Amino acid sequence: MLLAGEAWKAKFRDFQSEAWRLEALPVYKVPQEEEAIRAYLAGERIDPHTHSSTYTEDLKRVRREGKSKGRVHIVTRPLSVYLQYEFMCYQPHVWAGDEIRIMDVTGRSNPLAGVQDFWMFDKKEVVLMHYESDGTQINREVYEGDVAPFIEYQRIALAESVPFEEYVKGLDV
Repeated sequence: MLLAGEAWKAKFRDFQSEAWRLEALPVYKVPQEEEAIRAYLAGERIDPHTHSSTYTEDLKRVRREGKSKGRVHIVTRPLSVYLQYEFMCYQPHVWAGDEIRIMDVTGRSNPLAGVQDFWMFDKKEVVLMHYESDGTQINREVYEGDVAPFIEYQRIALAESVPFEEYVKGLDV
């Protein structure tokens, strides 16, 4: 089953304890981000201490409800411009409660090579994220099989990654 619109939004509103994502691409083409990326390339930066958005407010709601939301992003250096932009946005997200971790596979094998992006909700349901090679999203699909491999992918990703704030110490992002 493909997910869009209200059915997709409901996944984030209705999960009981955890929403977790694996991100494996160096670029995501998101039309809503195009203007912000142009501004970033022109030298504009957000102030993570004062930045607030619908997303950060929702992260705070998730925390207040005793739930968690997190992700591991698999990266290689040098970071793409998109990842540099995204890292700027990650800081206020972390402060709002997003448990972001980075798995840098530069110069080493990637234990999750070939695993596509996915969201996992409450370790019970997986939504596969399908993208073109340039990062343009094709669709989202509810996975109909056993979620055990995805729970293992999460375990590996968490074990092989570091918290975002630890990763960016000393990096110029």
